[in-house]
Amino acid sequence: MPANETAPSAKKKGRRARLIVLVLVLALLVGFGYGTYWGLDTVRASFPQTSGTLKVPGLTGTVEVKRDSHGIPQLYADNEDDLFRAQGFVHAQDRFWEMDVRRHMTSGRLSEMFGAGQVETDAFLRTLGWRQVAQEEYDKKLSGETKKYLQAYADGVNAYLKGKSGKDLSVEHAALKLSDDYRPEAWTPVDSVAWLKAMAWDLRGNMQDEIDRALMANRLTPAQIEELYPPYPFDRNKPIVEGGKVDGGKYTPQGASAAGASAGSSSANSAAGSNGSGNTTGGGSGTSGSQASTASPTGLADNAGAQGASVGLRTSLTSLAKTLDQVPAILGPNGSGIGSNSWVVSGKYTTTGKPLLANDPHLSPQLPSVWYQMGLHCRTASAQCRFDVAGYTFSGMPGVVIGHNNDIAWGMTNLGADVTDLYLEQVKPEGYVYDNKVVPFTTRVEEIKVAGGASKKITIRGTNNGPLISDRSDELETVGTRAPVNGSAPDRGNGYGIALRWTALDPGKSMDAVFKLDRAKDFASFREAARDFEVPSQNLIYADTKGNIGYQAPGRIPLRGAGDGRMPAPGWESKYAWKGGRDGTTGYIPQDEMPYDYNPARGYIVTANQAVVENGTGAGKYPHVLTTDWGYGARSQRINDLIEAKIKDSGKISMDDMRAMQMDNSSEIAALLTPMLAKIEVADPDVRAAQKLLEGWNYTQEPDSAAAAYFNAVWRNILQLAFGDKMPKELRIEGSCMNVREETSGPADDLAKTVRECGTRDADSAQPDGGDRWFEVVRRLVKDEKSAWWQSPAVRNQPATTTRDQLFARAMRDARWELTAKLGKDQSTWSWGRLHQLTLKNQTIGKEGPGFLQSLLNRGPWNLGGGEATVNATGWNASGGYGVTWVPSMRMVVNLNDLDKSRWINLTGASGHAYHDNYTDQTDLWAKGDLLDWPFGKEAVEKATAETLTLKP
Repeated sequence: MPANETAPSAKKKGRRARLIVLVLVLALLVGFGYGTYWGLDTVRASFPQTSGTLKVPGLTGTVEVKRDSHGIPQLYADNEDDLFRAQGFVHAQDRFWEMDVRRHMTSGRLSEMFGAGQVETDAFLRTLGWRQVAQEEYDKKLSGETKKYLQAYADGVNAYLKGKSGKDLSVEHAALKLSDDYRPEAWTPVDSVAWLKAMAWDLRGNMQDEIDRALMANRLTPAQIEELYPPYPFDRNKPIVEGGKVDGGKYTPQGASAAGASAGSSSANSAAGSNGSGNTTGGGSGTSGSQASTASPTGLADNAGAQGASVGLRTSLTSLAKTLDQVPAILGPNGSGIGSNSWVVSGKYTTTGKPLLANDPHLSPQLPSVWYQMGLHCRTASAQCRFDVAGYTFSGMPGVVIGHNNDIAWGMTNLGADVTDLYLEQVKPEGYVYDNKVVPFTTRVEEIKVAGGASKKITIRGTNNGPLISDRSDELETVGTRAPVNGSAPDRGNGYGIALRWTALDPGKSMDAVFKLDRAKDFASFREAARDFEVPSQNLIYADTKGNIGYQAPGRIPLRGAGDGRMPAPGWESKYAWKGGRDGTTGYIPQDEMPYDYNPARGYIVTANQAVVENGTGAGKYPHVLTTDWGYGARSQRINDLIEAKIKDSGKISMDDMRAMQMDNSSEIAALLTPMLAKIEVADPDVRAAQKLLEGWNYTQEPDSAAAAYFNAVWRNILQLAFGDKMPKELRIEGSCMNVREETSGPADDLAKTVRECGTRDADSAQPDGGDRWFEVVRRLVKDEKSAWWQSPAVRNQPATTTRDQLFARAMRDARWELTAKLGKDQSTWSWGRLHQLTLKNQTIGKEGPGFLQSLLNRGPWNLGGGEATVNATGWNASGGYGVTWVPSMRMVVNLNDLDKSRWINLTGASGHAYHDNYTDQTDLWAKGDLLDWPFGKEAVEKATAETLTLKP
């Protein structure tokens, strides 16, 4: 195995230097210099008042905030303005540090809080222009009603901030105030809108795959790359929707009722122009299956053989990948693990006689959790007050994102649509080349203010394909002269840049959709709300109290010209541009042609990031390409199988059954490989003893399972030996070093030399990551026992491998000694949970400080079960180690027969204040798979209320 040699980057050193100041200040806060009493007083000063009475300027009437024993608030008001003003106030009470950091991130202003170490990140975020797009949405796209809600919410936040010093807001703010006299500014409506851009960034689709495929071309042939991106297995893993069709500009599900087929379709093509209505999408059209099985037709892959990738493009994409790793991921690492589970079962198959709906989004573990549980209730329903909704909210944004109202429930999973394309641009001093002409850049100058240092000005350049993101690195100013493009490419000598085309950079109306969802009464109004949920594109699942179930795929999905979005496209040719303009009204799949389902005959709907539809031109095929990079359906098919088995066994599914399914730990790849591993002859008695752990194992990854620990270590080593050591350094984990053969132009005897090569990729995005794409890769390759992928060179005392079983035997040996080092020689003490741990880290200053700071703000570890691509998706990156990198960030099961019997849980707790009782009071329950009661009706809420705070004008 290559040595794992790591060193902090210069950027991280700068950020840590800034954090040292905060560490010292926090030391003072807890009594290292000012006395224990003052320290405790500072910690407690930011705890919110949760009972009694408070005056809130701007309210027109009283608002009651009823909290249960876990601090989860239910708000009651007489009008909508008061309701959202109170929501802003309560969010700020519990989570203002989180809100403040995130708004600085979305506007590219982290340097104002954390100093010079964040300048590069700010520059990249300014280049993307999230804040500018959010402002344009607010000014030009959002309804007057939505603007009113946003302003009321901002007024509530500011009412809370008024007159408060740093320590009154949070311990973190106290530290910033003492070190740099930092004072939070007023909240604005655009701060809330910009949050949706951060959400879209983390759910942006296949951008990482696009980069990775291009970088792989440095070392792998096109055929090898295609083996690592196999087609979606439609024969084994069902898509979300089966058998629908597009006809006459409308999508109709298979067997849909007239009500379902017409629901929400009154404003045909309102979200898209006439471009491409019913048309196929460029190079991706007509393919059988979602993943393409041939090389990209863009021309950038024409010469991209084992030696074909250019130094310039490689440098450009490597630097871009590193920049992406450094952008704070609010929702999690963008890769094979990010997604979610949701499913809904018709009352025909439930013990309640009405639908049951489950949802658990898989996101990065955050402290506090990205979600905030809350109820928003009008005391009396009227034209002036139309909200009676509860669920999961985002601190910093009004409304409920996922949950239920009095009539419907809904959940979300990431659709994974391909909504980003990278364009290689031929750059000249005076502009960029487009159709043989030089077009001037659009430019703007931005000033980045830096805490404790001088401001920095940057110039942001844009092309017709989007911002020139390659400008944000010194390495990318000139990106080389041998890009793998076809002969029609312009002069290579002046270098190339990279532009980003992304749907989220076109102003949209997703904020309108949130409030429409909160008030939807039936499937028609639900689909109408979904029309506005443009970015990020999500799978929306539905159930109502009348017994209906449904699904809608919304989103702004581009119609491409040439190319299929799998590799960077040549920006100098107009035929590769997206169809239509950049005004957000043309060039996208019409919403009436987006897939949906309504009361399907099978009685249930499952969405878990699998293919939405099977695209193509035949019967039952979908004519548009939503993406070429779906998840591969390991989780979704397991859920399908669990539902079908339960129906076959008992005919009925209960609330407890839904909860148990959410905690299913079965491993698909273990079921495939374990029988093969068990047959391999092993001479080493210690390795043989480990091999025996797999005998009789049922492939479930419980936290106390020694077999799960050993299998996952074997799986990790198989991936490393078969694929990881063959990857270019740009995809291998940072600091992992190995000796490689490098071709030279010398005499025949010296055509190759050995060089030391170290990986450069962040641990969360290194490859192979072990996700369900790799399940599919290995599933196909194990049939060929002599595949070239099973060849691995001799290392130290281990011989070279040439066959599958030889490589598997070596992986079993490596895994045994790896676990001996990590868990001890005694196998009876091994457990998956000891390897697979979750540590919750307070965002920003809890992530990079020394142990003292972490002990103040962070919590854990928890030993978890589950794993990669299981229903209980506690993900880990096989290149980076076994630690948990994404989790079910919340879980809910909604009972449409009796909403007060619904259940929910959050990853952490309601409070963002360290040492508050509700900081992580739900985490132990979450780790065990338990759910809390979810009161909704007035009587149930009153019964659960532990504290009441009355807000008055």
